Amino acid sequence: MRAGIITPVVTLNPRAHGTWEEAAGLPELTVLAEAADRLGYHHLTCSEHVAVPVEAAERRGSRYWDPLATLGYLAARTTRIRLATHVLVLGYHHPLEIAKRYGTLDVVSGGRLILGLGVGSLEEEFTLLEAPFPDRGDRGDDALRALRASLGRREPEYHGPHYDFAGFVVDPPATRTDVPVWIGGRSYRSLRRAVELADGWAPFGVTVEQIGAWMARAQDTEAWAARGQPLEIVLYPDPQIDPVGDPDGTADLVGRYVESGATILNLRFRARSVQDCLDQLAAMAERPEFSPASSG
Repeated sequence: MRAGIITPVVTLNPRAHGTWEEAAGLPELTVLAEAADRLGYHHLTCSEHVAVPVEAAERRGSRYWDPLATLGYLAARTTRIRLATHVLVLGYHHPLEIAKRYGTLDVVSGGRLILGLGVGSLEEEFTLLEAPFPDRGDRGDDALRALRASLGRREPEYHGPHYDFAGFVVDPPATRTDVPVWIGGRSYRSLRRAVELADGWAPFGVTVEQIGAWMARAQDTEAWAARGQPLEIVLYPDPQIDPVGDPDGTADLVGRYVESGATILNLRFRARSVQDCLDQLAAMAERPEFSPASSG
């Protein structure tokens, strides 16, 4: 089983982060990223929120490091681990903005970008950024198609209902036209969007039982049958795992998510310090079900 990490420090989830992360910063983040890279983890993540309303911070968290700056720095400190936005909010950006900024990240990282994308749900933030909220689903689908037509292309062209462009140069483009695109979300619609328009589905806040039911439903659709390649199912085992203190519980939880269809795991460890987190990373990498990621 390939495994990536929900990167500590850069996001403080009120339900999941460790208290040690609150005072941690770039030194701790760097040592964790370098360790995950050395141990063969598939990817690390960084999420996006521009500004979280005070009233929403209690349930969503208030710390969100900017993914472009964060992943750009970590690209220079690592060599093979993939760099996943988990997730960018499509409605906050023009597709060519994403293609340019994250295409450059793909260049400087040597082709290690994974674009995790979602349509967003925090209406107050949409309003603040003057981004349309009610039709964000349709706009997001059109943005995904526009991105597919743009990534890795110096002179992209796309004509859709919300985005329409031609005759512009985007230089540098990403290193490839097939940058992996994962769809985040917590609804069946996010899975359907992934099946129709993306390479992977990376849900959050969804139970393993619900994931299994949605997967069975999606696999019985024409869109699933029409896919040219398998869909990556990137799942986040909940609760956090503890391969050091609870190896049997870790094996059981991982097994449940694999049975529900996971092809890649997004891991968050139950850690009390940065050293504890490093020990957890190493212990998980030694488990027989762990498959080190290859380069490229």
